[in-house]
Amino acid sequence: MTTDVRHPPQPPVATGVRGLCPRCGQGHLFDGFLTLAPSCEVCGLDYGFADPADGPAFFVICFACVPAVILALWIEMAFQAPYWVHLFTTLPFLLLTCVPPLRPLKGWLVASQYYFKAEEGRLETDDRVPAAAPTELRS
Repeated sequence: MTTDVRHPPQPPVATGVRGLCPRCGQGHLFDGFLTLAPSCEVCGLDYGFADPADGPAFFVICFACVPAVILALWIEMAFQAPYWVHLFTTLPFLLLTCVPPLRPLKGWLVASQYYFKAEEGRLETDDRVPAAAPTELRS
């Protein structure tokens, strides 16, 4: 990893979770709640490299939705609650455990992509290796 004298490497957790630029740690990463800004207003880093895809939603589903579903099932099994009880208990719990972590998780994933120079996978072809297996290995 090449380091810029003006911008030493920033830890992804410290910058990403707070929504700061992964290079300088000062500019804003987001333009809206989950919309990435086009570039950093301080150092000019283009955020075009960033592609967290469904990563934040995956982590939220795995770690936040499971307790909400367990709560809903417990309320249903213990009290046989009507739907309106779930509306006022389970739904707010679900929203409070699922929506707020999305932004810090997305920031952390984008900062990690920058820090570790993550890119889309590519297949490398080597002209020295034959495309087909040798005939003696085919039998």
